[in-house]
Amino acid sequence: MATWLITGCSTGLGRALAEAVLASGHNAVVTARKVETLQDITAGFPDTALALPLDVTDKAQINAAVRQAEEKFGNIDVLVNNAGYGYRAAVEEADDADIRQLFDTNFFGAVDMIKAVLPGMRATKGGSILNVSSIGARITPAGSGYYAATKAALEGMSGSLRNELKPLGINVTAIEPGGFRTDFAGRSLTQSATPIGDYAETAGKRRKESDTSHGNQPGDPDKAARAIIAVVESATPPGLLVLGTDAVGAFGMVADAQRAELDQWRELSTSTDITD
Repeated sequence: MATWLITGCSTGLGRALAEAVLASGHNAVVTARKVETLQDITAGFPDTALALPLDVTDKAQINAAVRQAEEKFGNIDVLVNNAGYGYRAAVEEADDADIRQLFDTNFFGAVDMIKAVLPGMRATKGGSILNVSSIGARITPAGSGYYAATKAALEGMSGSLRNELKPLGINVTAIEPGGFRTDFAGRSLTQSATPIGDYAETAGKRRKESDTSHGNQPGDPDKAARAIIAVVESATPPGLLVLGTDAVGAFGMVADAQRAELDQWRELSTSTDITD
């Protein structure tokens, strides 16, 4: 039996994962900004579930949640940084305060969660940290520049963290989901207040009022939850897990295009070395 701490469990992937972890017989610290949204998840698991309020931009709440989790269950074995939200705007359109709030939640919130659980994981020389990114970090669609940037930052940090923690017996996996049937593109999605007309044919097409993807995403959150549990239970977990046929296809297209561009510009790229 492992103890999981999962952020952002009120809806979507976080909720599905919390339910699957508990159904699998593990302990789960189930968190959300509004703890009352979690009662139906934890009600049937009085001994193995702990519902806690947690805003990942609040360090005091982070420390309190980790402390309460350790008091109830002992060590935290698995941290899933799932809390986050989408934001759409052309780069020029975005409000500074919106950008900072997005980074505080999607990136710095995950960093603070990691720092809070690592002392315990280092003490036991074991554990898993899973950081939920997005295929958006790879495909960088117009209108998602800042969201993609938060996830790219999360992945870059995850790669370095993996190298730092692997010798200590702690795994780090970044997860890139594609489109899943959640509230991500609906209620949870935010956007710039004032669009600029020149971006109507690029970023403008992905604004909430123009987007038809909500409710039509191909991914099943319950299947994603089972895949995440399988990664944690694997003897050789990956550094990057891509979820969804759409994400796998998009990943391949980007990788092929990047390789082709690398080869196209290889001569100029390699011409910059110092030569005797």
